[in-house]
Amino acid sequence: MDSPHGAAVKAEGFGLKGPRGWVFRGVDLDAAAGALIALEGPSGSGRTCLLLALTGRMKPTEGHAEIGRHRLPKKMAAVRRISALGPVPGVNDLDQALTVAEQLREGALLQRRYDGPVRALLRPRGERRASAEARIAAALAAVGLDPATLPKGPRTSVRDLERLESVRLSLAVALLGNPRLLAVDDLDLKLSGAERAEAWALLRSLADRGTTVLAVCSEAPEGVTVLRTVAAGEPATTGAPAAPARPAVARDAGPKITWGRPAAPASPTDADAATGPAPDNDTDGKTDGKTDGKPGGNTDGNTDGKPDGEKPTTAPTAKTTEPTTNTTDEDPKGADDALAETGRA
Repeated sequence: MDSPHGAAVKAEGFGLKGPRGWVFRGVDLDAAAGALIALEGPSGSGRTCLLLALTGRMKPTEGHAEIGRHRLPKKMAAVRRISALGPVPGVNDLDQALTVAEQLREGALLQRRYDGPVRALLRPRGERRASAEARIAAALAAVGLDPATLPKGPRTSVRDLERLESVRLSLAVALLGNPRLLAVDDLDLKLSGAERAEAWALLRSLADRGTTVLAVCSEAPEGVTVLRTVAAGEPATTGAPAAPARPAVARDAGPKITWGRPAAPASPTDADAATGPAPDNDTDGKTDGKTDGKPGGNTDGNTDGKPDGEKPTTAPTAKTTEPTTNTTDEDPKGADDALAETGRA
C-alpha cells in the first residue's frame, strides 16, 4: 500500500439545517494535511453530521469547506473518492456474520470494484489476488492488528471481537483504498482509559504517515487540533473554534389519533340524569321508553307484542334492538348462542 498524502481541511461558516432546525452552524476550521482533528462535544451536538458533511456524505446548507482542492458542497463526489469512513455506527458497521478474513476480502473487493481504477479490473486474476493480499497485509500492519493473535485466527467472527479490535479492523478496511482523509465516529465509545489512550495513539500514527484524520469524541487528548461543539442550551467552550449551539425546537403535541374499533358508549352521568328521560321515539304516543311501536306498560322486557308474562312461541332469530352495555367488544357468535339458549329455556 502506497503512503497516502493527506488532504488539508478548511471550513468557513459551515452549517447544516435539518427539518427541526440547525444541526450545526458557523463552523470555521483550518487544518493542514496530515493533521489529527478531534470533533469534541456531547452526544446530540451534531458531531456525526459534521463528520459526514466534511467527508462529502451530507450536503451542507450554508458556508463552504475545502477538502484538499475540492470545494464543498459542489464537489461532494470528489471528496467521497479521497475520503474513507472508519467505524461510524449506523453508517458502515462491520458485518457481524462474517469472519475477519471475509470482512477484509470483501472490503478489498468493493474497493477495487467501485473506488479503484478501471484498468485494475482487466488484470489477470492471480495478479488481482496478489495485489489485494498485499494491500490487506499493509492495512493490518498500519492499524496494529494481527489476525493470528485472535482466538480463532483469521476465522474469528467479527461479532466476537473486542471493541478496540473492532475499531482496528474497521480502520484497516478503510485504509484499503489509500484515503487522504479518514473519519472515525465515537472513538471513545465503550473503551477504558487505557484503551482510549491506545486508540488515540493509533490515530496519531496514521496521521504521522500522512493521512488526515477526523475523529469524533467526548473528550480529546492534548496535542490534537480540537473543534468543540456544544448542545442546545449550553455555553460555548473556549480554546478552539466552536460551532454555535443548536436552537431548541418546540414540538407541538398535535392531534391525538386513535386506532381500532369505536369506543363503547359512555355510561350516563349525574348531569344526564338531571335532564330527565330521553324523548320517546315510539309512534304509539306513549312514554314507555321503548321503540317497539306498541302501547306502553309492557314490563316483561319482551318485544314480541304479547301480553306480559307470556313467552314467545319461537326462539328469536335476530338480535334485539335494545342497546347493550358494550357493543364494541361483543362477539356475534356468542350473542347468537346466548339467544338460542334463551329460546330453548
